[in-house]
Amino acid sequence: MVHKFAVSCRRLLQELPSSSSSSSSSCWRRRRRSGDATSAIDQYQRCCCYSTSPPGRGFASTATTTASTTDIITPEQANVVIIGGGIIGASVAYHLGKLGVQDVLLLEQNKFTSGTTWHAAGLINTFGSLSATSTFMRMYTKDLYANILPQETGMSCGYMPIGFIELACDTDRLEYYRRVAAFNRYCGVDVTEISPEEVRDRCPIIDTTDVISGFYVKDDGRANPTDVTMALIRGAKQNGVQVLENVSVSGVTTTSRWEEDHRTTIIPRVTGVTLSSGEHIQANAVANCAGMWARQLGELSGVTIPNQAAEHYYLITEPFDEVDPSWPVVEDSSRCVYIRPEGGGLMLGLFERMGASWNVHKIPETFSFGEINADWDRIGPYLLEAMKRVPITEQVGTKTLFCGPESFTPDGNPIVGESSEIRNYYVAAGMNSVGILTGGGIGKILAQWIQDGRAPNDVDVTAIDATRFQRYQNNPRYRDERVGETLGNTYKVHYPDKQPETCRGGRRSALHDRLAQANAYFRDVSGWESPAWYASDGHPVTIRQHSFGRESWFPFWANEHHACRNNVALFDMSFMPKFLVTGSDAGEMLNHLSTANVNGNIGVITYTQWLNELGYMEADVTVTKLGEQSFLVIATDTQHNQVATHLRRQLSSYLHVSMLDVTGSYCQINLQGPNARLLLQQLTSHDLSNDKFPFRRVAEIDIGFARVLCARITYVGELGYELYIPTESAVHVYERIIEAGRSFDLTHAGLRALGSLRLEKGYRDYGHDMDNTDTILEVGLGFTCDFNKASGFVGKDAVLEQKQMAEADGGLKKRLAQVLVHDEQPLLHHGEILWRNGTRISEIRSASYAHTLGGAVGLCLLESDCEPITESYIADGDWSTEIGNQMYPCTVSLRPLYDLRNEKIKA
Repeated sequence: MVHKFAVSCRRLLQELPSSSSSSSSSCWRRRRRSGDATSAIDQYQRCCCYSTSPPGRGFASTATTTASTTDIITPEQANVVIIGGGIIGASVAYHLGKLGVQDVLLLEQNKFTSGTTWHAAGLINTFGSLSATSTFMRMYTKDLYANILPQETGMSCGYMPIGFIELACDTDRLEYYRRVAAFNRYCGVDVTEISPEEVRDRCPIIDTTDVISGFYVKDDGRANPTDVTMALIRGAKQNGVQVLENVSVSGVTTTSRWEEDHRTTIIPRVTGVTLSSGEHIQANAVANCAGMWARQLGELSGVTIPNQAAEHYYLITEPFDEVDPSWPVVEDSSRCVYIRPEGGGLMLGLFERMGASWNVHKIPETFSFGEINADWDRIGPYLLEAMKRVPITEQVGTKTLFCGPESFTPDGNPIVGESSEIRNYYVAAGMNSVGILTGGGIGKILAQWIQDGRAPNDVDVTAIDATRFQRYQNNPRYRDERVGETLGNTYKVHYPDKQPETCRGGRRSALHDRLAQANAYFRDVSGWESPAWYASDGHPVTIRQHSFGRESWFPFWANEHHACRNNVALFDMSFMPKFLVTGSDAGEMLNHLSTANVNGNIGVITYTQWLNELGYMEADVTVTKLGEQSFLVIATDTQHNQVATHLRRQLSSYLHVSMLDVTGSYCQINLQGPNARLLLQQLTSHDLSNDKFPFRRVAEIDIGFARVLCARITYVGELGYELYIPTESAVHVYERIIEAGRSFDLTHAGLRALGSLRLEKGYRDYGHDMDNTDTILEVGLGFTCDFNKASGFVGKDAVLEQKQMAEADGGLKKRLAQVLVHDEQPLLHHGEILWRNGTRISEIRSASYAHTLGGAVGLCLLESDCEPITESYIADGDWSTEIGNQMYPCTVSLRPLYDLRNEKIKA
């Protein structure tokens, strides 16, 4: 029996231009990007940036030969060399020029836009993200294309404010988009929820039978990617940037060691680039904006850039009379499709539920203005579903089905910033199919980063920082398996606890099998398998969260939370990054780096912050002094590579200090709760009494046949201990704990409970509650600052200046605070909006459910333009939280809502 989709696919194939007859398909591809804007060819001919002729038929070929560089005069040196002439490289060049950075050189191996930019759909939708950074980049980019570039360059970017509609066709998507809409409105996006009838009014060919609501932004729309790139190039040239086509970079040169002030470093620095012609250009900095080639270019220098090309499809129909070019872009994630007018017909773009990687081992260097052969067996069912949303497409002829490469990353966020491995080696790659949409913002951020030599402090870069990735994520198999899932996530509902399904099991605690026997449900924690919660006996552990409300495992989570508050709980925290810093200069280096005095008595744990010179947050760590020349640094899991990079960069100023990542060498078990001391004391001969082993002390203790580093510290607000166990002894120690714990009714607890416990207490988590845009005083951690220690600390002057200004103004105008929802039913996840006296004031940065306090709880940064944020400011406010499209009264507090005086942790 012939399936319906096979018939439809056969019809489409018959209607497509023959591969042996290139004239019609070539002609279409040369003109198709123009839409209602100026064509790419005309733009090339008009642009004053070129000394070479337009690409002509090169637009249509699957591979073009890069012109020889023998007739191109390349400079011997530059200040900054940008590699890649697509939308991102052009944007970085434009913004560097606009900042006044001198001697900037942009190199493109073929023709500008010839990689992936030329075939991009050009959608400009500011709605859709729960990331403030992404939303900022989208909004700035739209303004850049619609207003700034045309005014500065006199060139159109082909921007058409035709509007954008996101369809919600099921209750989960409706809930998600309402939460996103509330957040986007707070960020300044004018999004409104409209009825199915209003959707049809704006785009009458859409079938709205199953549509519940639409989310509409009237001045979003589409831009012409080639026009945008050419305008950026002209703007860059107007500001003194030199641009060259047909110049291929074969590598980046670096120092192996360098000297400055008679000191050395183990981190090399950029010295320039080599060209395929054999020439060398000296440079102070390089920006790798090579798109889908960025990874393999980075690998030549040992730089980790795990972006991977994947297949991306869209279908273009033949023109038909009913099309109105002013129809808005319509996106329907439930059918994996976006729809917009194109050249008198329609474009139907697809993001499948599971994508396909392309050329995992190497992207051909000669691939230019190219396309990929379509996989009909895989894409046919998606096309049929997409056509159901626009039924008229089943009767209209098909001009082409296009498949081209797009670059995706393991976590769906772009790779931006200075690399871990080489100083002044910058990256902007892995755009996850939103390069046009965010290209202006990406260029602005990286240009500022390059100019200042540090991340900008007016935008949170923690989720896009190039240093977040680890080397194993560059493995071919990892990229091959993960990239399809990343592409598929584009149109999936982003549930609060959504977990990756691919590339699992590569990093496991030594206790993994024992925890599995205890009914652990594992989640991905920076690549590690770690329990999220434990199912009670007789319940399956395969339950997953597929909604925004209470799940069937909610009682398991509550039980673990209460067990920790009232008895004792065991957490496996082996994924926590651990660094051993040693040497005669170790104490001096760490003390200068840390806000607190970490070089005091041996055996003391110190909670501290690392700042940059301007006083903004860089990392949140504990430093334990193990000996006169030995220290243990513990960081949060999401900052593993960032903290390692930060430490390595500091080593350049000290001769006698070294760092070793010992994360995998030690298993970490946390025993937390009021009965933790009683349980642990049964396992060791070491005196754990409060007098002999007070809060923040560390000692090596005996447990069974093992020696264990025991730290009295907590992240849940209870009496507790962290046990650092040599991996080979981990199972033995675990078994002893479980055996002794039976008489205490010891409970296994997962990261869900850890999150709810720490948020009840108001404990911070870098990368979630606080980031590089915050100062230490604003997030309430000024108590970690020791202003009197002889070494001082990085950022001390800036902190003192802010402290003095706050005292003069009567207080800070930004402060981190706790929020507790009065109604015990709704849940906070993150991104919800806090209101004061009828005005939006803040977003919830991280959240959970406070089982002890009896309601959803979160942390947010209060901001005021006028009055300082004090206790009276809190008391004078009528506070509520917007969750979806509902408002709920709440309590806001600058002090912890649980155990205000820290009596429990010091018991």
